[in-house]
Amino acid sequence: MQALRIGVVGAGHFGRFHALKLAKFGLLAGVSDAQPQRAALVADECGVAVLDHARLIELCDAVVVATPTAHHFAVAVQVLRAGRHVFIEKPIAATLAEADALIALAQPQGLVLQVGHIERYSAAILTLRREIGAFVPRALEATRVAPFRPRSLDISVVLDLMIHDIDLVLSLVDAPLAEVRAVGARVASGLPDYVVAQLRFENGAQAQITASRVAVAMERKLRLLGDQGEIRVDFLARELRAFRPDAARGANAAPDASAMAEPSSRARGANAASGAAPDENMPGWGRDEASWTEHDSLEAELRAFIASIQHAAPVEANATIARAALATALRIEAALA
Repeated sequence: MQALRIGVVGAGHFGRFHALKLAKFGLLAGVSDAQPQRAALVADECGVAVLDHARLIELCDAVVVATPTAHHFAVAVQVLRAGRHVFIEKPIAATLAEADALIALAQPQGLVLQVGHIERYSAAILTLRREIGAFVPRALEATRVAPFRPRSLDISVVLDLMIHDIDLVLSLVDAPLAEVRAVGARVASGLPDYVVAQLRFENGAQAQITASRVAVAMERKLRLLGDQGEIRVDFLARELRAFRPDAARGANAAPDASAMAEPSSRARGANAASGAAPDENMPGWGRDEASWTEHDSLEAELRAFIASIQHAAPVEANATIARAALATALRIEAALA
């Protein structure tokens, strides 16, 4: 099989990392950026040429779009109209109309349209999927905050950071969104830099998502509460803790996720019957823990993109999922007004 030729349009912070990975794979065909000097620096680092993005699209089988969000649609449309596969950094587009138009272009041609929801390929989320089993969350709390860095300031913190946890929450709650409330403010940029959103779903589940890019320190946590107990994840400490009945613990399936996540520890202090430390005050319940070894999530999502093109592998971070995350993000932004 002939090697793919993949170009990168946008040589900023994320575009550079995409280019470096693709160069490592031996698949990078060239780099394009609106700022020629920046494009030249990345191209030189990767050992490829700088090309006008129209010429780059013409020469490639697939293109990574890592431009500012406002330009995602215009570039991706050119890629799809040329009959090329496309990977778009998140969010998929600036508006739902743009997202719908991209989907309408890609689907009839059988083109891969993958979006950079990178957390779907992280060891942490793969471990969570394996450990959650049949647990049904009724209340969810997600926190993703970090100190200020002067990048991605063309979009709010909702589309910059919160959208990762929006996608996660939507994947955990199998119900339409009923109501959105939000508070937030501008602090260091012209758009909201911290936001706390409350989501209510039609099945009664509720989620609170906090995102900030002006925080004192980094924090990334998830808490799930339901009839079957509680699951807590500390992403920075690489630790998952669960308190649930023994019967609920037997459904920890998803062997593919288990293999990819490579958990480094499970069920510390376990008893033989349930694989968990029993709780003396609640017979039939127990506490268990899991951890994971980090892997390169960017490399994983790019390899998945390549596999979808070459072997028709299912697209995990597909356009439908990305559109749903964008729709919720835009509702949150509207609730701030």
